[in-house]
Amino acid sequence: MIFDAIKAKNACVAWIQAWFLKNGQGCNAVVGISGGKDSSVVAALCVEALGTARVIGVLMPNGVQEDIQDARLLVDTLRIKNYTINIGKAYTALETAILEETGLFSKQSAINMPARLRMTTLYAVSQSNNGRVVNTCNLSEDWVGYSTRYGDAAGDFSPLACFTVAEVKEIGRALRLPETLVEKTPADGLSGFSDEDNLGFTYQVLDRYIRTGICQDPITKEKIDTLHRNNAFKLRYMDCFRYPDCSSACREATMKN
Repeated sequence: MIFDAIKAKNACVAWIQAWFLKNGQGCNAVVGISGGKDSSVVAALCVEALGTARVIGVLMPNGVQEDIQDARLLVDTLRIKNYTINIGKAYTALETAILEETGLFSKQSAINMPARLRMTTLYAVSQSNNGRVVNTCNLSEDWVGYSTRYGDAAGDFSPLACFTVAEVKEIGRALRLPETLVEKTPADGLSGFSDEDNLGFTYQVLDRYIRTGICQDPITKEKIDTLHRNNAFKLRYMDCFRYPDCSSACREATMKN
């Protein structure tokens, strides 16, 4: 089946408009801008849905960000209001405090903590600007858990959750975004490796497996299946103990969430 990027873009724009009518009429969309394809496409979709005046981009370097010019290119291209809030001092202060108290600060903590600080920043900006925070994760990343829970995996609504990496790129082209942003190599900005290096397979292979169930390399297939299985909890609401004496109230509360 051929992916119709124009049709998908238009449907997503209509969905964003309907979502705001129900969940934040008159509110602004607040987007963390990295300069990569996902945040670029999400911001452009929100601009088409809501107009430039209701989209706010937030650039959040952790100290020095060598590719921040890509994020600036995006906000300049879309002509949206934007803030640059450096999380470097907050990150350093928190890392120091954790090390002084526990003596431990793992490599994974160093990778994940900036994402969580950025989400804290986004919600603070959102609450101060009548906003709703946009999640920027795509289906391919979610499938293998390549996101930080309560970091970039958080948000109030998610326009790209059902689109693979390849499909997000096609939507980006349909939105006429600069090709340098659409094809930018995704990376966590800290490990020195690309997302595909860290995963051990390409998004092209992953996307094909998601859409067709075909993966010619059995080792890669097993790796994808294992990542998908082990990270499924990230896409669920928090697991809760179901105590029989209060199960009905618990079910009602869970349904509301």
